[in-house]
Amino acid sequence: MITHLRARNFKAWEDTGDVRLAPITVLFGGNSAGKTSIPQLLLSLKQTAESPDRQQVLHLGDARTLVDLGTYGDVVHGHDVEQPVAFALGWARDADLVVDDPLSQRRIAGRQLRFEATLRADKHHQPYVESFAYRLAAGDGDALAVGMTRRASGAKYDLVTEGYDKVRQPGRVWPLPPPQRFYGFPDEAIAYFQNTAFVSDLVLEMERLLKGIYYVGPLREYPKRLYLWSGEVPQHVGGRGDRAVEAILAARDRRFNWRPRQKYKPLDGLVAEKLRDMGLIHSFSVEPLGAHRNEYEVLVRVGAKTPAVRLTDVGFGVSQVLPVIVECFYVPAGSVVIFEQPEIHLHPRVQAELADLFVDAIRAREDGQPRNVQFIIESHSEHFLRRLQRRIAEGALAPEDAALYFVGSDEGTARLTTLEVDAFGNILNWPEGFFGDEMEDVVARAEAQARRSGPP
Repeated sequence: MITHLRARNFKAWEDTGDVRLAPITVLFGGNSAGKTSIPQLLLSLKQTAESPDRQQVLHLGDARTLVDLGTYGDVVHGHDVEQPVAFALGWARDADLVVDDPLSQRRIAGRQLRFEATLRADKHHQPYVESFAYRLAAGDGDALAVGMTRRASGAKYDLVTEGYDKVRQPGRVWPLPPPQRFYGFPDEAIAYFQNTAFVSDLVLEMERLLKGIYYVGPLREYPKRLYLWSGEVPQHVGGRGDRAVEAILAARDRRFNWRPRQKYKPLDGLVAEKLRDMGLIHSFSVEPLGAHRNEYEVLVRVGAKTPAVRLTDVGFGVSQVLPVIVECFYVPAGSVVIFEQPEIHLHPRVQAELADLFVDAIRAREDGQPRNVQFIIESHSEHFLRRLQRRIAEGALAPEDAALYFVGSDEGTARLTTLEVDAFGNILNWPEGFFGDEMEDVVARAEAQARRSGPP
C-alpha cells in the first residue's frame, strides 16, 4: 500500500507537502483546482516503468498511454523549464525486505520503503535525473539509503549510500552512467562494487508497486447487447471499463467473502449483491448465447417479477457502475486502484452506496486471505462524502482507514487541505464553499417566496 506521496513543481502543485494515503483516499475540490494531477503523477510513473525504452526518464504520454501530459514544459509548475520536478513515494510491504552485506555479514531488514527523485530538463527540454534515492526503514529510523546523484559536469553519476558501507572493486574508480528510467540503477552500480547487488531488489520493489496501480476513468464505455470473450484473462477492467464482462467470466473460479468463515461467493454473485444493495437491480447474470459459444449477454432483472432484459435495456447507471464494482474485487491483492469520478451518471442514493462498496472492498477476502486493495478516488459527490462520514461515526470505517482532502486553487497554485474527521464523522475544518453555499439558496428561495406572496 502507498502510504505517502509528495510532488513539487508538478503541474498546479508548487508543493503538495507529504500527503498521507490511506486504504480509502478521496480528493474533493473544484474543477481545474489540481486534484487530478496527483493521480496523473502516479499514472505517468506507471507508464514509464512499463515502457520498453529503459533510457526514457519519464514517459509523459502519447495516444497509447494512460495519460498524455505533453512535454516537460507542460508539467513543470508555471511552465518554467529551469525548475526541477521532484516527487516522493512511501509504501509498506507485507513482509520485511532483507539486505545482506556479504562483506560485513550485516543484515538489514524493514518493511517501510521510500523513494525520492528530482528531475530537470536538458537543453532540448527532455527530463533527466538529477538525483534519486531509496530508503529502507526498520522501526522509526532509516536503516539504509542508497541512490544516485549527477555530477556537476557531464552526464556521469555517483552511487551514494547512507547507513551502508559500499566497497569498490579493485582498479580505477569509474563514474556511473545515467540511471535507467527515473528509478533504476545501471548495471555498473553492481559491477563496480563488491556488495551492492541488493540495489536490484529495490528496483524490483518499485516496479512491483507501479505495476500494481490500475486506473478507471470517468468516461466508461456504453453497454453492448453482446460481448465476445476469447478466454483471455485481462489484467483489469480497462481504463474505460470495457473489459468488465471479460473480467467476470475470467474470474469464474475465484471466491470471495467479507470475513473469516463466511460463505464464499463468486465474482458475478458478489457483483449482483452490490447492484442489489444499490437499489439498481434484482438479479444479474452473464450468460452464453449457446453451448461452446464465445458470445455472451448480460441479463438483468429490475424487479423480482419483471422479465430479464439485456444490459442495454436498463438504466444507463447500471453499465457505468458495473466496471467500478468489478474492478474493486478483480484486481490482484495488494493493488492500488485509481477511480476518477466513479459517481458519474449515478443517482444520489447510488453515489452514497458507492462509499459502502469501497468500505467493503478494503476488507474483502479471497481464498481466506485479506486482499488489502487500496483506492485513490477523485470525486465531486457530497453524497459519497456524507456516507463515509456516517460509516466513521458508526464505527464501520476507522478514521485512519480514510484520508480525505479538499483541493483548492490560489492564483493558479493548488492548495491541499486535510479534512480533519473525528471519531463521530464530523469534519472539524470544513472549507468555505466546499460544495457550494446551501444556505445562500435557502435564503434566496425564502426571499423570493416572500416577494411573490406579498401584496401586489
